[in-house]
Amino acid sequence: MEYLLLFSSSLVRFRDSANSFLSQYEPLALLLAPLLALSVAWILQSFIDFVQEKGFKAALIGILTNSVKLIPGVKKYIEAEKQKVVEKMQSGSKSRRDSWRTELPRPGLRAGVIEKLKDVKSNDVIWQGKCSGTVYISGNESEGHFSLINEACSMFSHTNPLHMDVFQSVVQFEGEVVAMTAALLGSKEKTSGGQICGNMTSGGTESILLAVKSSRDYMKTQKGITKPEMIIPESAHSAYDKAAQYFNIKLWRVPVNKQYQSDVKAIRSYINRNTILIVGSAPGFPHGIIDPIEELGELASSFRICFHVDLCLGGFVLPFARKLGYPIPPFDFSVEGVTSISVDVHKYGLAPKGTSIVLYRNHDIRKHQFVAVTEWSGGLYVSPTMAGSRPGGLIAGAWAAMMSLGHEGYLENTREIMEVSKRIQKGIKEIPELFIIGRPDMTIVAFSSNDLDIFEVNDIMSSRGWHLNALQRPNSIHICVTLQHVPVVEDFLRDLKEAVQIVSFFFVTNSKDRQVKENPGPINGGLAPIYGAAGRMSDRGMVQELLVNFMDSSC
Repeated sequence: MEYLLLFSSSLVRFRDSANSFLSQYEPLALLLAPLLALSVAWILQSFIDFVQEKGFKAALIGILTNSVKLIPGVKKYIEAEKQKVVEKMQSGSKSRRDSWRTELPRPGLRAGVIEKLKDVKSNDVIWQGKCSGTVYISGNESEGHFSLINEACSMFSHTNPLHMDVFQSVVQFEGEVVAMTAALLGSKEKTSGGQICGNMTSGGTESILLAVKSSRDYMKTQKGITKPEMIIPESAHSAYDKAAQYFNIKLWRVPVNKQYQSDVKAIRSYINRNTILIVGSAPGFPHGIIDPIEELGELASSFRICFHVDLCLGGFVLPFARKLGYPIPPFDFSVEGVTSISVDVHKYGLAPKGTSIVLYRNHDIRKHQFVAVTEWSGGLYVSPTMAGSRPGGLIAGAWAAMMSLGHEGYLENTREIMEVSKRIQKGIKEIPELFIIGRPDMTIVAFSSNDLDIFEVNDIMSSRGWHLNALQRPNSIHICVTLQHVPVVEDFLRDLKEAVQIVSFFFVTNSKDRQVKENPGPINGGLAPIYGAAGRMSDRGMVQELLVNFMDSSC
């Protein structure tokens, strides 16, 4: 009882003391002070969150840039300069758009439309054997495997698996394509759990988006996470950035290690109570290097979070490369901790464009991919993927591709492209000015230079009809080897060697008939100046604005 009296007396003294202290302030000041403090705290917290998300340097540059834009005339000048860069990036495409049709023809073209299609298509660039990735089937479009899948697509071009009761054939084809792909990726292994399931999608991006969405919702039910975050290496595909924006997920992009692989220790340091997903690639798109999937799987298991493996490029190569004796580390559902996988059939699966697969370790995870609607006046509705209607012809084309090639066909294709990849690596090593980035595990070979501007080399290659991929961090270019490159590998290496020589130096004769070296600089209309400028721009927000403006004016 004495303690209660003592506590009560202390409270009374505290109240009197507080009232005495506050009596010297105006009531309005006392009312506004907490609101002001809350406002300051909110501003500080927002600034801290901004710095954490962007990094101190990027945040500071962004603030300074936005401050400079407030100066009269500066913003207008910057916008004008940005427009100049956008127009240069378009490189003549705007003038071509001026001739595009904007209204329906009054009388229809009927059968004549085929000739019109051929005429327009004839203006496309020559891509046979010249593109990095892009077209994975060998030969030309009028024969062989091309012809087979074209016919399969045509047979089912009117079908839609949304109507399962009507088009039972394509529903069967989808189920078999998913099952056959899953069997390549560990579904028959005991460690997979025996419940691997999935669906076909329109491409790797949709497969990744669905895996991220399913992981988000699954982790909400498992851990009650309402402010989801995911962690990816900086080599991971940009589809994860898209997923983060679409599904309101905080994204942490972590630098890779010295071998250009996912840095497991760095990723671990970012895991917190809101983490729903970590990511690995087999291989990563930029450098063709497989992330340490087993270590990432252990990490995901220990924290009871989801782990997605991007096999969009490797799904139809790595299983066969391993059978051919290549040292391929574990990468699929045989690795404990892997909860989902994306794999493109329209790449090395040699299926028609627009066919990919998303796979899950079990049905409990995949159920969060579906959307079911019960209160629509149009009836009960449920859809497995982002699309409602889906082209059954593409599903049939993927099924036809896989059934036509079979295990032996994919094995032989893998043998050819892996040998070409090794030949390209050898050829690049023989060019003193170039070096290969990391140790490629598959069919992507990325290379750079310490002696010259690699983007200028890319422009020279482009002028000779080659379409390679420009990369950054570090500045480099890569070629994704396909069956199209098998007959032209020596042509590629010859042109690459000559492109390096041209950029390094070339000889001209001056007025005294003396040979001197002269750097030609970037070629007219090339992208080297743009990539170089983008690389030097410390304000990445400005680069982002340039890309958005370019896309806005191009579609």
